[in-house]
Amino acid sequence: MRIALLISGGGTTMEAIIKACQSGSLPDVFPVLVIASKENIGGIEKARLLGIKDEDIIVINPKDFNTRESFGEKIIQEAKKRKVDFIGQYGWLVMTPKNVIDTFEGMIVNQHPGPLDTGRLDFGGVGMYGMRVHAARLSFVNKVKRDYWTEATAHRVTTKFDEGAIVKRKKVPIESGDTPEILQKRVLLAEYEVQIEALRDFANKKVVEYKRENPLVLKGEEDLLEESKLEAIKLYPNG
Repeated sequence: MRIALLISGGGTTMEAIIKACQSGSLPDVFPVLVIASKENIGGIEKARLLGIKDEDIIVINPKDFNTRESFGEKIIQEAKKRKVDFIGQYGWLVMTPKNVIDTFEGMIVNQHPGPLDTGRLDFGGVGMYGMRVHAARLSFVNKVKRDYWTEATAHRVTTKFDEGAIVKRKKVPIESGDTPEILQKRVLLAEYEVQIEALRDFANKKVVEYKRENPLVLKGEEDLLEESKLEAIKLYPNG
């Protein structure tokens, strides 16, 4: 399975995946393209140091295109040039255009650092990325006094942020005294594992979609979730 890795920042998950491919942990997965959404991000140099060829590390900034469709066409063009089978979004903060999702239907997945609940209220959506997710989860759990855990997630990409079916997840405990920064470090290792395991499932055609039996947010807690998200955005204005 030939994969493209889409990044918008430091690229630590991308790094973990490429190392897993090189070590033999993902023997049927081959990283053939890294797409960055902007210049001068840390993930570009990481990819280079890991042996990805310069011509296979591409910056495609949505601000350089007049339409979302033309932005998507450039992604598709570069992916097809390298015979990409699968696209993984690892810290990719850009809304992926519909034409990309349609072209790679069923074979495009996003990394999310918190628990999702497809079709119901959860810790995803517009503005929920990075430290904000950890802050919102901590705040909500402390408000409702239950479910002292969070989750690293891999989910299918749709035209709306974080609404695709969950294909891999791993619980991470929330401990007394946790701050968003402490929780982020604990979750990050689980995120690497989840994304690597998801790639293995796709390569082996053993993908399973998950649906929660019990909702993350109970009736009457909707306002508490909204408060937690707004607090998180205020605490971390840059994500």
